[in-house]
Amino acid sequence: MSKVKVSVLMAVFNTPFELVKRALDSVMDQDFKDFELLLVDDGSGLELSQSLIQYSINHEDKISYIRSKNQGQSFAINRAVHFAKGEYITIIDADDEYKPNHLSSCLHEMEFADLISSLTETVVSSNEDYYVVDKHDLHKNIHVDDCILFATLFGKKEVFKSIHFENRYSADSYFYEQASKKYRVKRSQKRTYIYYRNLASSITALHKQSRSVHS
Repeated sequence: MSKVKVSVLMAVFNTPFELVKRALDSVMDQDFKDFELLLVDDGSGLELSQSLIQYSINHEDKISYIRSKNQGQSFAINRAVHFAKGEYITIIDADDEYKPNHLSSCLHEMEFADLISSLTETVVSSNEDYYVVDKHDLHKNIHVDDCILFATLFGKKEVFKSIHFENRYSADSYFYEQASKKYRVKRSQKRTYIYYRNLASSITALHKQSRSVHS
């Protein structure tokens, strides 16, 4: 595969296919077309894996399917970085979606930055969904707009190759902090990433549930 401008990375582990398809379709529908999508199947069940493979075949000019045993999102994304051909790298969670101008908007922000993290259009069921566990104090919550979110990261490939995501809570924030020591980082105020916080199976929702059980 020849080089492309942007590599989009997605890790999937047993997310319902209708949600994954929504995410995949939103990448395919971008107004900026010079991208590849690396789809990492992180050990999903057979039925979902077959659906992911078929979708990849239907879009083989854009999508590369990678299968691995389940080791978590951080490991899956790190692995995908190894195969990325793009000058820039970004991520999309399997249960979220891009607005049609997401990639082009992020590229516009890169003139004076090596890595950006943007805000999100957050879909919630209740006001409580706007809040996630504070990495500095697991007994407190902070607004999602005050967080660094995994899938809103967009940056030069060298950033992602030199810094790896760790298997830990708030791996995205830690990655951003490490990058800020070596690279030009920037918080973008654009909201072209649609973040679904109304799903009970989301990582942050499960973490909040676990905290309430053990508090």
